[in-house]
Amino acid sequence: MNSPTYHNVHNSFKLDGFHLDREDLCRVAYSFIKEGEDFEKPVGHFLLDWFDDREYIEMKTSGTTGKPKTIRVDKQAMVNSALATGDFFDLTPGNKALQCLPVKYIAGKMMFVRGFILGLDMDFVAPNSTPLYNNDTNYDFVAMVPLQAQNSLKQLKNVRKMIVGGVALNKALEKQLSKLPVDAYETYGMTETITHIAARKVGEKAFTVLPGVTISYDEHNCLVIHAPRISQEIIKTNDIVELVNENQFIFMGRYDNIVNSGGIKLIPEQIEQKLSGKINARFFVTGQPDEKLGEKLVLVIEGENQPIDAAIYDGLDKYEKPKEVIFLKKFVDTETGKIMRKETAKEIG
Repeated sequence: MNSPTYHNVHNSFKLDGFHLDREDLCRVAYSFIKEGEDFEKPVGHFLLDWFDDREYIEMKTSGTTGKPKTIRVDKQAMVNSALATGDFFDLTPGNKALQCLPVKYIAGKMMFVRGFILGLDMDFVAPNSTPLYNNDTNYDFVAMVPLQAQNSLKQLKNVRKMIVGGVALNKALEKQLSKLPVDAYETYGMTETITHIAARKVGEKAFTVLPGVTISYDEHNCLVIHAPRISQEIIKTNDIVELVNENQFIFMGRYDNIVNSGGIKLIPEQIEQKLSGKINARFFVTGQPDEKLGEKLVLVIEGENQPIDAAIYDGLDKYEKPKEVIFLKKFVDTETGKIMRKETAKEIG
């Protein structure tokens, strides 16, 4: 059987309870652009872009690791990504799904593509921080960012499977999710990989790649992704990983965040995991110039100065303990709410 193309809309696809085909969706698009709410207008533009004659969509990268740039993403590759997600999570036509992510970004676009291609029965709601408020519908599949998941804990009993992405899951939220009946997964991916290429079930350490993806690593132990159905080029990342086998890896941290303090290489993300849940504000650790050590490890906390209990460092190795705590009123964020470490660190006086 031939793979579906981007012009296909599965005959089981529903949006807010209505069976819609390609022509119907184009009419919906015009309506969203002309009369829709602010969050609906980008959906209208995306639908028209999706069903036009071009073979690609232009979209911006998030800017987490550098300046945001516009890239062209092949529509058939997006279809292939949707099919891989369907296989991995065992999604079938008619499954009930919730779309609560902003369509301005790749994750929100891909939820619609999964709906068209897999034949999902999709509810579309505003991409706010409480997407399940006053909603007791049973869902087979939901995608959220961590803040949405945190604010939906009471309602997640009605969800069978969910993916959480955008920013890393903190330990406190992971612990809460693991106590719920929902099968929750953290995803790994980026715009260049057309959203996620791997997922890690909450409670497990390793990410497992989606069908059609293989992995290796380079001389810096950074992940290299081979996903021919999604990208013709091999994707090289700055993410330090430990390979478990050819299908699984453990994320350690980003190579460009490493702090070399007196010859000891420290991975900030590992230290932040150990501090997770102990600080009631956003924070990160980074390196600052130091005459003796070359770089010293500092803990940067968002907000006004406050006393810090030394007990938060329990569980850290000797070299992982920050030499200084710095408070900044406001962190620099990307449009998607990820902390821009390098730019924020420049604010340190």
